[in-house]
Amino acid sequence: MPTSVGARKDAPPDATTVAGLLPLFYRIVPAVVDEGPAGTATRNYVARDSDGGRWFVKVYPAGADLDAERRALELGEFARLGGLPVPAVRRTPDGDLVAAADGTAVSVAAYVENAETAEGGLSDGRWAAVGETVGRLHRTLARHPAGPPRRVPVREVCDVRGAGQRLERLLARFARRPPTSGFPAWAHETAAQRLDALPAVAAMLEGLPAGLTVQTVHGDLASPNLLLRGQQVAALIDFRPPGHRSPVWELGRIVLDPRTVLAAPDWPTGMVGAIAAYRAADPALPAGELLAVPRVAAGYLACSVYPLSEAVDHPAAVTPELAAYGRNRHAALAELCERLTEAEEMLHGLLH
Repeated sequence: MPTSVGARKDAPPDATTVAGLLPLFYRIVPAVVDEGPAGTATRNYVARDSDGGRWFVKVYPAGADLDAERRALELGEFARLGGLPVPAVRRTPDGDLVAAADGTAVSVAAYVENAETAEGGLSDGRWAAVGETVGRLHRTLARHPAGPPRRVPVREVCDVRGAGQRLERLLARFARRPPTSGFPAWAHETAAQRLDALPAVAAMLEGLPAGLTVQTVHGDLASPNLLLRGQQVAALIDFRPPGHRSPVWELGRIVLDPRTVLAAPDWPTGMVGAIAAYRAADPALPAGELLAVPRVAAGYLACSVYPLSEAVDHPAAVTPELAAYGRNRHAALAELCERLTEAEEMLHGLLH
């Protein structure tokens, strides 16, 4: 049964509130609770207990779908049982993964020591380490009870028609009050360029296999959710609830992250190393689909309206960091398209 006391409130929790919940629901007596790394939607803390152990405490926003959060944590536990480096989640005495009291809902996991996110990009031995880890992850999650892998049309992975509709709606909203400067003006101009480029994107995607595999995957395997320690993967964090998506999409999303593509001129070589390690860890995915990794990565970026849409949907969320990320995504799309033939020829040498 879900652990819950009281009703949710609108006031954001602070360290004192979190410190009071830990002994109540997790039998952790905190010596100190500090602000942790910022989350996209959550507020995070790091608690040190009286024995010197450290715990990562995730505080969910008011109105969060806590059942979905539990399913996401359960998926991480499933991967951990398969030998993946996923931090152990602390359950309440009642066995719950999420505890809620007086308007605050939290989950607690072991803190990953001496690790950094992959936001600095991949290099050296990290390429192969990430490819091998993602291969093991997909091999494990292919056995998840949510259902076996299946094939779907390419449009379910890169939806050009849907992208056109989303871009047209976005441009209509921009037209009501055209921005004149800053990120909103750039987003407006870039959205128009993306719409004009969609016929070329559709032609590019015709080079993909007739169908692509989908299965249970991590769901949000972005650079902030991949922790590295030296040349090795330290942890995978922040899973999404189980859902079928393309493993090719997920592999490309992490090994061809815009920050990596822009920072590493030799990214095609690194990508080949990552995919070789992936294939050794999970040989089930057809070679033709692995060959499609850079094309799917480029198609996905071309069909995405994020974070361009934030300029009108959530203007307060447009921080300098988000604006820089948006520009990096657009620049990485151009780089992927420009060097697509080179990358595919290198992959062809590996896979055939």
